[in-house]
Amino acid sequence: MSTYQQGRRVGRPRRRSRWFLAGGLLAGSLVVGAAGAAGAAVGATSLLDPFPTAGVQRGDDADGDRRGGADAREPAGDGAGRPDGRDGDGRDAAGAPRGHGDGPGTGRHPVVEVPCDAGRLVAALVKANAEGGGSLRLASKCTYTLTQAFVQPDDYDGGIRDAREAADAAETPGDAEAPPRNPADDKAGLPVIYQPITIDGAGATIERDVHAEDFRFFTVRDGGELFLRDVELRNGRSKIEGGAVHIVHGATAVVERVTVVGSTSLSAEGGGGGIFNDGNLVATDSRFIGNSAAGTAGKGGGLLNGGVLTLRGSQFHHNSANGYGGGLGNYRGAADVENTTFVQNSAAQGGGIASFSARTKVLDSAVLGNTAQVGGGIANSDAVIVLRGMTIRDNTSTLKGGGISTVQGLLPLDDSVVAGNTTHGLGGGIYAEKSNLLVRGSDVARNGAVGAKSTGGGIHATAGQVSIYTSKVVGNNASARPGGIFAQQARVRVDDESVVAGNEPTNCVGSRVPVPHCFR
Repeated sequence: MSTYQQGRRVGRPRRRSRWFLAGGLLAGSLVVGAAGAAGAAVGATSLLDPFPTAGVQRGDDADGDRRGGADAREPAGDGAGRPDGRDGDGRDAAGAPRGHGDGPGTGRHPVVEVPCDAGRLVAALVKANAEGGGSLRLASKCTYTLTQAFVQPDDYDGGIRDAREAADAAETPGDAEAPPRNPADDKAGLPVIYQPITIDGAGATIERDVHAEDFRFFTVRDGGELFLRDVELRNGRSKIEGGAVHIVHGATAVVERVTVVGSTSLSAEGGGGGIFNDGNLVATDSRFIGNSAAGTAGKGGGLLNGGVLTLRGSQFHHNSANGYGGGLGNYRGAADVENTTFVQNSAAQGGGIASFSARTKVLDSAVLGNTAQVGGGIANSDAVIVLRGMTIRDNTSTLKGGGISTVQGLLPLDDSVVAGNTTHGLGGGIYAEKSNLLVRGSDVARNGAVGAKSTGGGIHATAGQVSIYTSKVVGNNASARPGGIFAQQARVRVDDESVVAGNEPTNCVGSRVPVPHCFR
């Protein structure tokens, strides 16, 4: 038996927690087991009821429930003090959707204040699962330190999982030959999320103790919904996917203003050093810093998506993957990314972003200073990636595509800048192989292909098609000609409003196929 260390509040002395967790036993009186859900609810209630501020919170007014109706001091029509507890925006003080008292069911759950103690956090989650959901608010600026995985029977409904794995095996027969997953590797430091649960972090940190066994923080199972905001997740570590968070195929998660730092996935071919999403994930205003997909062919150092992803206003810094997608890996999923930065991430392919057998759209984002063997900034393979309003600058590759690489894919590039990128192989700005590359209203400028036999400082295309409209390919350089556009066995179109000029040693002379409207 080991002890959960009490969370540490900044500036306060540490005290030893009296709550012990081992093999499903909590505090000596809370039994967690397949047949103990009701007992868990009762036991957890006895622990949580004394919380001084536990109860329903309605906006800024916690007394509205006691008054039993609308407060005359509140503006009419804003929902304050309504019997169903709804504000005008339909959300509670913790930001979770409110229940509807005039519809089916009994409405939302009260917000529970969780003291600065890791055992109390576990107890609160056990209770929330047992009651069909809940809303928790963590202690402001507290650090909840987890020292061991939480042991519980896994009530995972395998129906969706089994169907997905069968489809995957049919699509990629080699997947069926992979060794079976060891359930003992699928560990989390907190109770598995089976219900709709909201956690308002209030600036708190949840961390894995540096001496603890390998486990992530959250696993969201089929039918579970995790709403997580204003919290830092630190030092998660999983032997399989999802170093900090794992969202399965039938689950949903919404993360807002969440920082995932220093977390690792050790999965040989999976990944998601910070988060692995196989379900539906919405992430806004969040940061992924120093996470790693450390398996032999690990994918998605910061985040690996295999489901449906919406990503807004976020940052990926100093993440890494041994396979592809140092910052973000989208593998056989659908991802919609906007106003996000990818800075100094690294991978074998796609230092900043990798889209493989996937559909990816990236808008108004920056990919800066990333490194890879292929696709220093972005790698696209057997996939569609739409890039619009992008700044792709100062990325580096050793083999192909300093800024962008696309192989057997569709890549429209609109209203973007690809500048200052470098490769020691082919295609300083863009490398395209057996792809349909469309460059529209964009600049490909001052990129370099600097290897001894490097060509295509601006664009290097092999097979496929390249179409350039109202764009500039200028100021690029290569060790071997041409420095502007090199094409081999590819169809190239350059409209008469585009400019290909000022490239060294030549603009297009040396290309294996003619490049129209290219100045000598």
